[in-house]
Amino acid sequence: MSSITGRLIKGSMWLSLSRAIVNGLATLSTFVLAWYLSPADFGLVALATTMLLIVTTVTELSLTQALIRHEAPTESHFSAAWTLNATRGLILCLFFAACAWPASVVYEDPRLFGVMVALGFSVLLGSMTNPRLIMLQRKLIFWQEFVLSVSQKFVGVVVAVAIAMIFHSYWALVVGTLVSQATYLVTSYLVVPFRPRIVFKHMREFFSFSAWLTAGQIVNTLNWRFDHLLIGKVLGNAQLGYYTFGSNLARLPTREATAPLTQTIYPSFATIRDDPGRLAAAYQRVQALVAAIALPAGIGVAVIADPLVRLTLGEKWAPAIFIIQSLASVYALQTLGSLAQPLGMAKGKTRLLFIRDTQMLFVRVPIIFGALMLYGLEGVIYSRVFTGLLGALVNMVLVKHFIGVTVLEQLAANGRALASIAIMAAGVLFASTWLPAANDSVGLAWQLAILVPLGAVLYCGLSFGLWLLMKRPDGPEREILNILGKILSKVRHG
Repeated sequence: MSSITGRLIKGSMWLSLSRAIVNGLATLSTFVLAWYLSPADFGLVALATTMLLIVTTVTELSLTQALIRHEAPTESHFSAAWTLNATRGLILCLFFAACAWPASVVYEDPRLFGVMVALGFSVLLGSMTNPRLIMLQRKLIFWQEFVLSVSQKFVGVVVAVAIAMIFHSYWALVVGTLVSQATYLVTSYLVVPFRPRIVFKHMREFFSFSAWLTAGQIVNTLNWRFDHLLIGKVLGNAQLGYYTFGSNLARLPTREATAPLTQTIYPSFATIRDDPGRLAAAYQRVQALVAAIALPAGIGVAVIADPLVRLTLGEKWAPAIFIIQSLASVYALQTLGSLAQPLGMAKGKTRLLFIRDTQMLFVRVPIIFGALMLYGLEGVIYSRVFTGLLGALVNMVLVKHFIGVTVLEQLAANGRALASIAIMAAGVLFASTWLPAANDSVGLAWQLAILVPLGAVLYCGLSFGLWLLMKRPDGPEREILNILGKILSKVRHG
Protein backbone atom coordinates (compact mmCIF):
# COMPACT_ATOMS: atom_id res chain seq x y z
CA MET A 1 0.00 0.00 0.00
CA SER A 2 2.77 2.43 0.90
CA SER A 3 4.52 2.26 -2.48
CA ILE A 4 1.26 2.71 -4.38
CA THR A 5 0.17 5.49 -2.04
CA GLY A 6 3.51 7.23 -2.45
CA ARG A 7 3.36 7.07 -6.23
CA LEU A 8 -0.27 8.15 -6.16
CA ILE A 9 0.61 11.17 -4.02
CA LYS A 10 3.58 12.07 -6.22
CA GLY A 11 1.41 11.75 -9.31
CA SER A 12 -1.28 13.81 -7.64
CA MET A 13 1.25 16.56 -6.95
CA TRP A 14 2.11 16.78 -10.65
CA LEU A 15 -1.56 16.68 -11.57
CA SER A 16 -2.37 19.26 -8.91
CA LEU A 17 0.09 21.69 -10.42
CA SER A 18 -1.22 20.89 -13.89
CA ARG A 19 -4.83 21.31 -12.87
CA ALA A 20 -4.09 24.53 -11.00
CA ILE A 21 -2.69 26.06 -14.19
CA VAL A 22 -5.28 24.52 -16.48
CA ASN A 23 -8.09 25.46 -14.11
CA GLY A 24 -6.87 29.04 -13.94
CA LEU A 25 -6.70 29.26 -17.73
CA ALA A 26 -10.10 27.59 -18.13
CA THR A 27 -11.74 29.91 -15.60
CA LEU A 28 -10.19 32.97 -17.19
CA SER A 29 -11.23 31.94 -20.69
CA THR A 30 -14.76 31.05 -19.52
CA PHE A 31 -15.34 34.45 -18.01
CA VAL A 32 -13.75 36.31 -20.95
CA LEU A 33 -15.75 34.33 -23.51
CA ALA A 34 -18.94 34.88 -21.49
CA TRP A 35 -18.43 38.65 -21.74
CA TYR A 36 -17.84 38.67 -25.49
CA LEU A 37 -20.24 35.92 -26.61
CA SER A 38 -23.98 35.51 -26.12
CA PRO A 39 -25.85 32.61 -24.47
CA ALA A 40 -27.11 31.66 -27.95
CA ASP A 41 -23.48 31.31 -29.14
CA PHE A 42 -22.74 28.89 -26.32
CA GLY A 43 -25.97 27.04 -27.05
CA LEU A 44 -25.13 26.63 -30.74
CA VAL A 45 -21.71 25.11 -30.06
CA ALA A 46 -23.11 23.01 -27.20
CA LEU A 47 -25.70 21.55 -29.57
CA ALA A 48 -23.03 20.49 -32.07
CA THR A 49 -20.75 19.24 -29.30
CA THR A 50 -23.55 17.13 -27.82
CA MET A 51 -24.23 15.45 -31.15
CA LEU A 52 -20.50 14.87 -31.60
CA LEU A 53 -20.18 13.31 -28.14
CA ILE A 54 -23.05 10.94 -28.83
CA VAL A 55 -21.57 9.86 -32.16
CA THR A 56 -18.07 9.38 -30.78
CA THR A 57 -19.27 7.51 -27.72
CA VAL A 58 -21.44 5.15 -29.74
CA THR A 59 -18.28 4.11 -31.61
CA GLU A 60 -15.86 4.32 -28.64
CA LEU A 61 -13.45 1.36 -28.54
CA SER A 62 -12.16 1.89 -24.96
CA LEU A 63 -8.65 0.93 -26.07
CA THR A 64 -7.00 3.08 -23.43
CA GLN A 65 -8.60 1.17 -20.56
CA ALA A 66 -7.82 -2.14 -22.26
CA LEU A 67 -4.12 -1.23 -22.58
CA ILE A 68 -3.93 -0.20 -18.91
CA ARG A 69 -5.38 -3.51 -17.80
CA HIS A 70 -3.31 -5.64 -20.21
CA GLU A 71 -0.53 -7.44 -18.33
CA ALA A 72 2.22 -6.83 -20.92
CA PRO A 73 1.26 -4.73 -23.98
CA THR A 74 3.76 -4.86 -26.86
CA GLU A 75 4.62 -2.46 -29.69
CA SER A 76 2.18 -4.42 -31.82
CA HIS A 77 -0.62 -3.68 -29.33
CA PHE A 78 0.12 0.05 -29.45
CA SER A 79 0.21 0.13 -33.25
CA ALA A 80 -3.02 -1.84 -33.41
CA ALA A 81 -4.65 0.60 -31.02
CA TRP A 82 -3.43 3.56 -33.08
CA THR A 83 -4.70 1.94 -36.31
CA LEU A 84 -8.13 1.23 -34.90
CA ASN A 85 -8.46 4.71 -33.43
CA ALA A 86 -7.28 6.48 -36.59
CA THR A 87 -9.63 4.43 -38.78
CA ARG A 88 -12.53 5.20 -36.50
CA GLY A 89 -11.61 8.90 -36.44
CA LEU A 90 -11.56 9.19 -40.23
CA ILE A 91 -14.94 7.46 -40.58
CA LEU A 92 -16.49 9.66 -37.91
CA CYS A 93 -15.07 12.83 -39.44
CA LEU A 94 -16.72 12.01 -42.77
CA PHE A 95 -19.96 10.87 -41.15
CA PHE A 96 -20.31 13.98 -39.01
CA ALA A 97 -19.67 16.20 -42.03
CA ALA A 98 -22.39 14.33 -43.93
CA CYS A 99 -24.85 14.90 -41.04
CA ALA A 100 -24.08 18.62 -40.78
CA TRP A 101 -26.60 19.87 -43.35
CA PRO A 102 -29.57 17.71 -42.20
CA ALA A 103 -28.93 18.79 -38.60
CA SER A 104 -28.89 22.47 -39.58
CA VAL A 105 -32.28 21.96 -41.26
CA VAL A 106 -33.81 20.11 -38.28
CA TYR A 107 -32.67 22.79 -35.80
CA GLU A 108 -33.36 25.62 -38.26
CA ASP A 109 -29.92 27.18 -37.87
CA PRO A 110 -27.61 27.26 -40.94
CA ARG A 111 -24.63 28.13 -38.73
CA LEU A 112 -24.74 24.59 -37.38
CA PHE A 113 -23.40 23.24 -40.69
CA GLY A 114 -19.96 24.87 -40.45
CA VAL A 115 -19.65 24.17 -36.73
CA MET A 116 -20.33 20.46 -37.20
CA VAL A 117 -17.87 20.12 -40.09
CA ALA A 118 -15.13 21.77 -38.06
CA LEU A 119 -15.79 19.71 -34.92
CA GLY A 120 -15.85 16.55 -37.02
CA PHE A 121 -12.27 17.32 -38.07
CA SER A 122 -11.31 17.62 -34.40
CA VAL A 123 -12.31 13.97 -33.95
CA LEU A 124 -9.81 12.97 -36.63
CA LEU A 125 -7.06 14.91 -34.89
CA GLY A 126 -7.86 13.36 -31.53
CA SER A 127 -7.96 9.83 -32.95
CA MET A 128 -4.29 9.97 -33.95
CA THR A 129 -2.95 10.76 -30.46
CA ASN A 130 0.03 8.71 -29.30
CA PRO A 131 -1.33 5.51 -27.63
CA ARG A 132 1.90 4.99 -25.65
CA LEU A 133 0.84 7.84 -23.36
CA ILE A 134 -1.24 5.34 -21.47
CA MET A 135 1.91 3.64 -20.15
CA LEU A 136 2.65 6.76 -18.14
CA GLN A 137 -0.66 6.42 -16.31
CA ARG A 138 -0.09 2.69 -15.88
CA LYS A 139 3.22 3.39 -14.14
CA LEU A 140 1.72 6.33 -12.20
CA ILE A 141 4.09 8.80 -13.92
CA PHE A 142 2.38 12.11 -14.54
CA TRP A 143 4.92 14.85 -15.28
CA GLN A 144 4.37 14.34 -19.02
CA GLU A 145 0.64 14.80 -18.42
CA PHE A 146 1.52 18.19 -16.96
CA VAL A 147 3.28 19.17 -20.20
CA LEU A 148 0.43 17.88 -22.37
CA SER A 149 -2.42 19.43 -20.40
CA VAL A 150 -0.83 22.83 -19.87
CA SER A 151 0.39 23.27 -23.44
CA GLN A 152 -2.94 22.16 -24.88
CA LYS A 153 -4.99 24.44 -22.68
CA PHE A 154 -2.71 27.45 -22.99
CA VAL A 155 -2.66 27.47 -26.78
CA GLY A 156 -6.39 26.81 -27.05
CA VAL A 157 -7.28 29.56 -24.58
CA VAL A 158 -5.06 32.14 -26.28
CA VAL A 159 -6.60 31.43 -29.68
CA ALA A 160 -10.21 31.30 -28.41
CA VAL A 161 -9.94 34.50 -26.37
CA ALA A 162 -8.24 36.35 -29.23
CA ILE A 163 -10.98 35.41 -31.70
CA ALA A 164 -13.73 36.27 -29.20
CA MET A 165 -12.26 39.68 -28.43
CA ILE A 166 -11.67 40.58 -32.07
CA PHE A 167 -14.68 39.05 -33.82
CA HIS A 168 -17.23 38.43 -31.01
CA SER A 169 -18.06 35.18 -32.81
CA TYR A 170 -19.02 31.68 -31.75
CA TRP A 171 -16.11 30.51 -33.91
CA ALA A 172 -13.89 31.36 -30.95
CA LEU A 173 -15.22 28.22 -29.22
CA VAL A 174 -14.82 26.04 -32.32
CA VAL A 175 -11.35 27.17 -33.40
CA GLY A 176 -10.13 27.02 -29.80
CA THR A 177 -11.19 23.35 -29.69
CA LEU A 178 -9.43 22.56 -32.98
CA VAL A 179 -6.19 24.24 -31.94
CA SER A 180 -6.24 22.52 -28.54
CA GLN A 181 -6.67 19.14 -30.19
CA ALA A 182 -3.88 19.78 -32.66
CA THR A 183 -1.54 20.92 -29.88
CA TYR A 184 -2.22 17.79 -27.84
CA LEU A 185 -1.62 15.58 -30.88
CA VAL A 186 1.78 17.08 -31.67
CA THR A 187 2.92 17.23 -28.04
CA SER A 188 1.93 13.59 -27.40
CA TYR A 189 4.65 12.43 -29.81
CA LEU A 190 7.21 14.83 -28.39
CA VAL A 191 6.95 13.65 -24.76
CA VAL A 192 6.78 9.92 -25.63
CA PRO A 193 8.43 9.01 -28.96
CA PHE A 194 6.45 6.49 -30.98
CA ARG A 195 6.28 5.60 -34.67
CA PRO A 196 2.95 3.88 -35.33
CA ARG A 197 2.47 1.18 -37.91
CA ILE A 198 -0.78 0.10 -39.54
CA VAL A 199 -1.63 -3.12 -37.71
CA PHE A 200 -5.01 -4.85 -37.59
CA LYS A 201 -4.39 -7.35 -34.79
CA HIS A 202 -5.39 -8.04 -31.20
CA MET A 203 -9.01 -7.08 -31.82
CA ARG A 204 -10.30 -9.98 -29.74
CA GLU A 205 -8.02 -8.98 -26.83
CA PHE A 206 -9.24 -5.39 -26.96
CA PHE A 207 -12.92 -6.10 -27.38
CA SER A 208 -13.13 -8.88 -24.78
CA PHE A 209 -12.47 -6.22 -22.15
CA SER A 210 -14.03 -3.17 -23.73
CA ALA A 211 -17.29 -4.53 -25.22
CA TRP A 212 -19.41 -3.97 -22.10
CA LEU A 213 -17.48 -0.83 -21.21
CA THR A 214 -18.17 0.64 -24.64
CA ALA A 215 -21.85 -0.27 -24.39
CA GLY A 216 -21.95 1.41 -20.99
CA GLN A 217 -20.34 4.55 -22.39
CA ILE A 218 -22.94 4.70 -25.14
CA VAL A 219 -25.78 4.47 -22.63
CA ASN A 220 -24.06 6.87 -20.23
CA THR A 221 -23.56 9.53 -22.91
CA LEU A 222 -27.18 9.28 -24.01
CA ASN A 223 -28.09 9.42 -20.34
CA TRP A 224 -26.27 12.69 -19.69
CA ARG A 225 -26.59 14.38 -23.08
CA PHE A 226 -30.08 13.72 -24.41
CA ASP A 227 -31.39 16.64 -22.36
CA HIS A 228 -29.18 19.06 -24.33
CA LEU A 229 -30.76 17.95 -27.60
CA LEU A 230 -34.26 18.28 -26.13
CA ILE A 231 -33.64 21.73 -24.66
CA GLY A 232 -32.08 22.96 -27.90
CA LYS A 233 -35.09 21.82 -29.90
CA VAL A 234 -37.87 22.74 -27.46
CA LEU A 235 -36.52 25.88 -25.76
CA GLY A 236 -33.97 27.19 -28.28
CA ASN A 237 -30.24 27.97 -28.27
CA ALA A 238 -30.41 30.77 -25.69
CA GLN A 239 -31.93 28.52 -23.00
CA LEU A 240 -29.54 25.76 -24.00
CA GLY A 241 -26.70 28.25 -23.60
CA TYR A 242 -27.74 29.06 -20.02
CA TYR A 243 -28.17 25.37 -19.25
CA THR A 244 -24.84 24.28 -20.74
CA PHE A 245 -22.86 27.19 -19.32
CA GLY A 246 -24.42 26.83 -15.87
CA SER A 247 -23.92 23.06 -15.83
CA ASN A 248 -20.26 23.40 -16.87
CA LEU A 249 -19.57 26.00 -14.19
CA ALA A 250 -21.37 23.87 -11.61
CA ARG A 251 -19.21 20.88 -12.49
CA LEU A 252 -15.97 22.88 -12.54
CA PRO A 253 -15.19 23.17 -8.79
CA THR A 254 -15.83 19.49 -8.01
CA ARG A 255 -13.99 18.26 -11.08
CA GLU A 256 -10.96 20.49 -10.67
CA ALA A 257 -10.67 19.96 -6.93
CA THR A 258 -10.63 16.18 -7.28
CA ALA A 259 -8.99 15.64 -10.70
CA PRO A 260 -5.42 15.17 -9.34
CA LEU A 261 -6.66 12.20 -7.32
CA THR A 262 -9.36 10.74 -9.56
CA GLN A 263 -7.04 10.65 -12.58
CA THR A 264 -4.72 8.26 -10.74
CA ILE A 265 -7.40 6.04 -9.23
CA TYR A 266 -8.13 3.56 -12.03
CA PRO A 267 -4.49 2.56 -12.69
CA SER A 268 -3.93 2.42 -8.92
CA PHE A 269 -6.92 0.12 -8.37
CA ALA A 270 -5.89 -2.00 -11.37
CA THR A 271 -2.52 -2.82 -9.79
CA ILE A 272 -4.14 -4.34 -6.66
CA ARG A 273 -7.34 -5.75 -8.17
CA ASP A 274 -6.44 -9.30 -7.10
CA ASP A 275 -6.00 -8.36 -3.41
CA PRO A 276 -9.54 -7.79 -2.01
CA GLY A 277 -8.41 -6.50 1.36
CA ARG A 278 -5.99 -3.92 -0.03
CA LEU A 279 -8.49 -2.89 -2.71
CA ALA A 280 -11.29 -2.30 -0.17
CA ALA A 281 -8.98 -0.33 2.11
CA ALA A 282 -7.62 1.72 -0.79
CA TYR A 283 -11.14 2.50 -2.02
CA GLN A 284 -12.34 3.71 1.38
CA ARG A 285 -9.28 5.89 1.92
CA VAL A 286 -9.36 7.51 -1.52
CA GLN A 287 -13.14 7.93 -1.68
CA ALA A 288 -13.28 9.67 1.70
CA LEU A 289 -10.44 11.97 0.65
CA VAL A 290 -12.12 12.80 -2.68
CA ALA A 291 -15.44 13.60 -0.97
CA ALA A 292 -13.74 15.70 1.73
CA ILE A 293 -12.27 17.88 -1.03
CA ALA A 294 -15.25 17.84 -3.40
CA LEU A 295 -17.96 18.73 -0.87
CA PRO A 296 -16.59 22.16 0.12
CA ALA A 297 -15.60 22.90 -3.47
CA GLY A 298 -19.00 22.12 -5.00
CA ILE A 299 -21.38 23.18 -2.25
CA GLY A 300 -19.18 26.17 -1.44
CA VAL A 301 -19.62 27.49 -4.97
CA ALA A 302 -23.36 26.78 -4.79
CA VAL A 303 -23.88 29.00 -1.74
CA ILE A 304 -21.94 31.95 -3.24
CA ALA A 305 -23.18 31.50 -6.82
CA ASP A 306 -25.35 34.63 -6.82
CA PRO A 307 -22.70 37.28 -6.07
CA LEU A 308 -20.06 35.27 -7.97
CA VAL A 309 -22.01 35.17 -11.24
CA ARG A 310 -23.23 38.76 -11.01
CA LEU A 311 -19.71 40.04 -10.33
CA THR A 312 -17.75 38.00 -12.87
CA LEU A 313 -20.28 37.54 -15.69
CA GLY A 314 -22.80 40.35 -15.30
CA GLU A 315 -26.58 40.36 -15.25
CA LYS A 316 -26.67 38.81 -18.72
CA TRP A 317 -25.94 35.44 -17.12
CA ALA A 318 -28.21 35.79 -14.07
CA PRO A 319 -30.55 32.96 -15.27
CA ALA A 320 -27.62 30.56 -14.85
CA ILE A 321 -27.41 31.21 -11.06
CA PHE A 322 -30.18 28.78 -10.13
CA ILE A 323 -28.63 26.13 -12.39
CA ILE A 324 -25.23 26.50 -10.70
CA GLN A 325 -26.72 26.48 -7.20
CA SER A 326 -28.63 23.27 -7.84
CA LEU A 327 -26.18 21.25 -9.89
CA ALA A 328 -22.96 22.22 -8.08
CA SER A 329 -24.37 20.69 -4.91
CA VAL A 330 -25.42 17.50 -6.70
CA TYR A 331 -22.05 17.06 -8.41
CA ALA A 332 -20.35 17.34 -5.03
CA LEU A 333 -22.67 14.83 -3.32
CA GLN A 334 -22.26 12.37 -6.19
CA THR A 335 -18.61 11.88 -5.23
CA LEU A 336 -19.91 9.72 -2.37
CA GLY A 337 -20.28 6.96 -4.97
CA SER A 338 -18.57 8.19 -8.12
CA LEU A 339 -15.52 5.94 -7.69
CA ALA A 340 -17.68 2.90 -8.42
CA GLN A 341 -16.74 3.38 -12.09
CA PRO A 342 -12.93 2.98 -11.79
CA LEU A 343 -13.44 0.31 -9.13
CA GLY A 344 -15.66 -1.75 -11.42
CA MET A 345 -13.29 -1.29 -14.35
CA ALA A 346 -10.31 -2.43 -12.26
CA LYS A 347 -12.18 -5.57 -11.24
CA GLY A 348 -13.33 -6.24 -14.81
CA LYS A 349 -17.02 -5.85 -13.86
CA THR A 350 -17.85 -3.81 -16.95
CA ARG A 351 -21.08 -5.72 -17.58
CA LEU A 352 -22.46 -4.58 -14.23
CA LEU A 353 -21.46 -0.98 -15.02
CA PHE A 354 -23.38 -1.28 -18.28
CA ILE A 355 -26.46 -2.61 -16.48
CA ARG A 356 -26.27 0.31 -14.03
CA ASP A 357 -26.02 2.86 -16.84
CA THR A 358 -28.93 1.28 -18.73
CA GLN A 359 -31.15 1.29 -15.65
CA MET A 360 -30.36 4.95 -14.97
CA LEU A 361 -31.12 5.82 -18.60
CA PHE A 362 -34.60 4.33 -18.35
CA VAL A 363 -35.15 6.22 -15.10
CA ARG A 364 -33.77 9.61 -16.20
CA VAL A 365 -35.27 9.93 -19.69
CA PRO A 366 -38.98 9.91 -18.75
CA ILE A 367 -38.42 12.01 -15.62
CA ILE A 368 -36.42 14.73 -17.39
CA PHE A 369 -38.58 14.70 -20.52
CA GLY A 370 -41.77 15.03 -18.49
CA ALA A 371 -40.29 17.79 -16.33
CA LEU A 372 -39.16 19.70 -19.44
CA MET A 373 -42.58 19.48 -21.07
CA LEU A 374 -44.43 20.50 -17.89
CA TYR A 375 -42.14 23.04 -16.24
CA GLY A 376 -39.51 24.04 -18.79
CA LEU A 377 -35.87 24.55 -17.86
CA GLU A 378 -36.60 24.78 -14.14
CA GLY A 379 -38.23 21.37 -14.26
CA VAL A 380 -35.14 19.90 -15.91
CA ILE A 381 -32.95 21.21 -13.08
CA TYR A 382 -35.16 19.75 -10.34
CA SER A 383 -35.32 16.41 -12.12
CA ARG A 384 -31.53 16.36 -12.43
CA VAL A 385 -31.16 16.96 -8.71
CA PHE A 386 -33.42 14.00 -7.95
CA THR A 387 -31.85 11.61 -10.46
CA GLY A 388 -28.34 12.72 -9.49
CA LEU A 389 -28.89 11.82 -5.84
CA LEU A 390 -30.53 8.56 -6.87
CA GLY A 391 -27.51 7.76 -9.04
CA ALA A 392 -25.17 8.33 -6.10
CA LEU A 393 -27.13 5.82 -4.03
CA VAL A 394 -27.05 3.27 -6.85
CA ASN A 395 -23.27 3.65 -7.10
CA MET A 396 -22.86 3.08 -3.38
CA VAL A 397 -24.91 -0.13 -3.63
CA LEU A 398 -22.67 -1.21 -6.51
CA VAL A 399 -19.57 -0.57 -4.39
CA LYS A 400 -21.02 -2.89 -1.74
CA HIS A 401 -21.30 -5.58 -4.40
CA PHE A 402 -17.71 -5.04 -5.59
CA ILE A 403 -15.83 -4.92 -2.29
CA GLY A 404 -18.35 -5.70 0.45
CA VAL A 405 -18.41 -2.24 2.10
CA THR A 406 -22.03 -1.46 3.02
CA VAL A 407 -23.79 1.80 2.21
CA LEU A 408 -23.91 2.74 5.89
CA GLU A 409 -20.17 2.12 6.22
CA GLN A 410 -19.54 4.32 3.20
CA LEU A 411 -21.67 7.10 4.66
CA ALA A 412 -19.99 6.73 8.04
CA ALA A 413 -16.57 7.17 6.44
CA ASN A 414 -17.81 10.53 5.14
CA GLY A 415 -19.75 11.48 8.26
CA ARG A 416 -17.47 14.30 9.47
CA ALA A 417 -17.31 15.84 6.00
CA LEU A 418 -21.09 15.70 5.57
CA ALA A 419 -21.76 17.24 8.98
CA SER A 420 -19.16 19.97 8.41
CA ILE A 421 -20.44 20.88 4.96
CA ALA A 422 -24.05 21.10 6.21
CA ILE A 423 -23.08 23.53 8.97
CA MET A 424 -20.82 25.46 6.59
CA ALA A 425 -23.62 25.91 4.04
CA ALA A 426 -26.08 26.98 6.72
CA GLY A 427 -23.58 29.44 8.19
CA VAL A 428 -22.72 31.06 4.84
CA LEU A 429 -26.37 31.35 3.82
CA PHE A 430 -27.28 32.83 7.20
CA ALA A 431 -24.41 35.34 6.97
CA SER A 432 -25.45 36.36 3.45
CA THR A 433 -28.89 37.40 4.72
CA TRP A 434 -27.25 39.88 7.11
CA LEU A 435 -25.04 41.47 4.48
CA PRO A 436 -26.36 44.60 2.77
CA ALA A 437 -27.75 44.17 -0.72
CA ALA A 438 -25.15 44.77 -3.44
CA ASN A 439 -25.90 46.12 -6.89
CA ASP A 440 -22.42 47.11 -7.99
CA SER A 441 -19.03 45.43 -8.41
CA VAL A 442 -17.60 46.78 -5.17
CA GLY A 443 -20.50 45.53 -3.08
CA LEU A 444 -20.49 42.11 -4.72
CA ALA A 445 -16.73 41.82 -4.24
CA TRP A 446 -17.11 42.64 -0.54
CA GLN A 447 -19.77 39.96 -0.18
CA LEU A 448 -17.44 37.36 -1.66
CA ALA A 449 -14.52 38.61 0.44
CA ILE A 450 -16.56 37.89 3.56
CA LEU A 451 -18.43 34.72 2.57
CA VAL A 452 -15.55 32.75 1.02
CA PRO A 453 -13.18 32.93 4.05
CA LEU A 454 -16.13 32.32 6.37
CA GLY A 455 -17.03 29.12 4.54
CA ALA A 456 -13.41 27.92 4.51
CA VAL A 457 -12.97 28.54 8.23
CA LEU A 458 -16.25 26.86 9.11
CA TYR A 459 -15.59 23.73 7.06
CA CYS A 460 -11.93 23.24 7.96
CA GLY A 461 -12.46 24.13 11.61
CA LEU A 462 -15.43 21.81 12.03
CA SER A 463 -13.83 18.92 10.13
CA PHE A 464 -10.60 18.93 12.11
CA GLY A 465 -12.43 19.74 15.34
CA LEU A 466 -14.63 16.67 14.98
CA TRP A 467 -11.59 14.62 14.02
CA LEU A 468 -9.78 15.66 17.19
CA LEU A 469 -12.87 15.00 19.34
CA MET A 470 -13.05 11.49 17.87
CA LYS A 471 -9.38 10.95 18.86
CA ARG A 472 -7.88 11.25 15.37
CA PRO A 473 -9.23 8.15 13.62
CA ASP A 474 -8.06 7.15 10.14
CA GLY A 475 -9.76 9.28 7.53
CA PRO A 476 -9.36 12.14 5.06
CA GLU A 477 -8.01 14.52 7.72
CA ARG A 478 -5.02 12.25 8.33
CA GLU A 479 -4.53 11.78 4.58
CA ILE A 480 -4.57 15.54 3.99
CA LEU A 481 -2.03 16.12 6.76
CA ASN A 482 0.20 13.38 5.31
CA ILE A 483 -0.02 14.86 1.82
CA LEU A 484 0.73 18.36 3.10
CA GLY A 485 3.67 16.96 5.04
CA LYS A 486 5.10 15.26 1.96
CA ILE A 487 4.64 18.42 -0.10
CA LEU A 488 6.36 20.59 2.52
CA SER A 489 9.18 18.07 2.79
CA LYS A 490 9.74 18.11 -0.96
CA VAL A 491 9.64 21.90 -0.99
CA ARG A 492 12.23 22.13 1.81
CA HIS A 493 14.57 19.65 0.14
CA GLY A 494 13.80 20.64 -3.44
